[in-house]
Order: sequence, then C-alpha cells, then structure tokens
Amino acid sequence: MATKVSSLLDQIGDAAGKVWHALHKDGPMSVAKLVETVELNRDLVMQAIGWLAREGKLQITETKRGRFLALSEQSNGNGQA
Repeated sequence: MATKVSSLLDQIGDAAGKVWHALHKDGPMSVAKLVETVELNRDLVMQAIGWLAREGKLQITETKRGRFLALSEQSNGNGQA
C-alpha cells in the first residue's frame, strides 16, 4: 500500500510541476484552460493546484466565470516548481 501512496504522490508532484511551468510560460488562466494546456486528468490537475496553493505558489482569483490561477509573486521569478 505504501508503494501506491508513494506513486500517487509522485504523480501529483509531477502534475504540480507541469501546472507551474504552464502558468510560468503562458501566464494566468482558468482551471479549464489549465487542464487543457497540461493535458492531464482534471482530478490530478486539481490535486496539483492544491499542492501548489498549500506551498503558497499560486494566486487563485474567484470570478463570476470561475477560478483563475496565476503564480504568486514569490513563485514567479525563482524558476522552480
């Protein structure tokens, strides 16, 4: 069971890296656009968003049209996820 948990955490971590790089390259975007851009399962992308948000690397803005994501100022310039 520990192997499954470790594998899942690795998948989420990899997805977090893809999400960070997409936002770094393309700038702020909606959750739907992000899922399309990184070409990963929506559930995995949402877990990656949670990972990055917990680390303080995301700014999440709620609008009438949905959530928009951007890298936080501290995360945007350091070149790492």
